Amino acid sequence: MPELDEFSFLPAQAASLGRAAPTAHRVHLTLSDGRSLSGLRWGDAPPRVTLLHGAGLNAHTWDTTLLHLGVPALALDLPGHGDSSWRDDAAYVARVLAPDVVAAIEAWSDRPQTLVGHSLGGLTAAAVAASRPDLVSQLVIVDITPGVDPSAGPAQIRAFFAGPTDWASRDELVDRALSFGLGGTREAATRGVFLNSRVRPDGRVEWKHHFAHLAAAAAAAGADPTTPDAVRAVLTATGWDDIAAVTRPITLVRGERGFVTPADAEEFTRRVPGAEVRSLATGHNAQEEGPGALAAVIGDALSNDGAPTVP
Repeated sequence: MPELDEFSFLPAQAASLGRAAPTAHRVHLTLSDGRSLSGLRWGDAPPRVTLLHGAGLNAHTWDTTLLHLGVPALALDLPGHGDSSWRDDAAYVARVLAPDVVAAIEAWSDRPQTLVGHSLGGLTAAAVAASRPDLVSQLVIVDITPGVDPSAGPAQIRAFFAGPTDWASRDELVDRALSFGLGGTREAATRGVFLNSRVRPDGRVEWKHHFAHLAAAAAAAGADPTTPDAVRAVLTATGWDDIAAVTRPITLVRGERGFVTPADAEEFTRRVPGAEVRSLATGHNAQEEGPGALAAVIGDALSNDGAPTVP
């Protein structure tokens, strides 16, 4: 697989949708403790929507969804993912990650955001909305609730993380992803692997995200590599407090083959009266398996967004 620019895939993706390739560029923010937070700015205008990915993914997971959506947007690499710094304490939990997202919204937007979060990003988005409602006009949570059973769907992700941390080629990583039923088509898996891995100076390929390395360290210490504490923590919600504290409109999007069961969705609406639930014919990664349908849900939310500009 050739070494390409991270935006090299966009023209073909856009053309397949009958669209022109958008303006997109990478941005970096130095946080107060010296860590770096990175993200992708879509469009030349201030973003209307900010998107947070799930564990083990990165900002590029939203590329096709944003091509469908066609609005100015900010897609972040959460700490420990993509081009953002890893945390020394490996504390990749929603309330710890939320202040970094707040810093990004304050730095890169001029208005309350429609905040979209998938999986870990959904829990983080709820923590942001609960702590800083002035920065959020509404919340779209994709295929996660605090009631999701971590022994079900998330176990597949933990097992996937537990593989080797380095590989001879990206093709090997593509084969592994497809063997776990991840990535969709081979073309999509190839693009996803390219954007979520890097080539080391010794020529070996490794994941960009921290979780594969945490899993390997757990295995070396004699622990079960599929359930290191840091990985289990990000995939297991600790409670409903943050979601209950959100005062902005909430939409829960569940994949019909994803992690959120009908019973989970029913419990969500019981605990969050007024929340809307939308079901899509996808698995957990709705932004990759049904990007057009998810973009339509986000577009519906934006059409109802009369949020004022942040002073």
